[in-house]
Amino acid sequence: MPNKATIARARRDKKEGKSASTQAGEFVRQEIDTIREGKHGARNTKQAIAIGLSEARRAGVGLKQPKKGSVSEQTRENAKRDTEKSKKHTPVNKSRSQARVKALKKESTAVASPRALSQQARSAAAKRSASDRSASAKKAARTRAGR
Repeated sequence: MPNKATIARARRDKKEGKSASTQAGEFVRQEIDTIREGKHGARNTKQAIAIGLSEARRAGVGLKQPKKGSVSEQTRENAKRDTEKSKKHTPVNKSRSQARVKALKKESTAVASPRALSQQARSAAAKRSASDRSASAKKAARTRAGR
């Protein structure tokens, strides 16, 4: 469950006209902080990011579904379900929520270390083409704050 400050930061990003992925980044950041605090862990860095993105979708951030073939069909369905859940409020099942946290408490907190995050970013970037990375860097320079 994202805290109010995270939701407020995401809303501020939306008001400033920032992209959905930037808004979702607030939820991913909160998840990483939660793991670093030792409240629970994750199997790997990808899972920690996925939890943050799922929370963002449920909070109403307009993230698109992953493209077909880029992730498993189950992941795409989960993303679709999270987006639908944001449109109508249904109470969280208490026992299911507790079971989720209990399972995550058994996992490692090392997945949120700076080294692990750096490794994840590097491997994700390596899967992108040079022109993709170049275009992304150019856009970052163009849209950098304070310009």
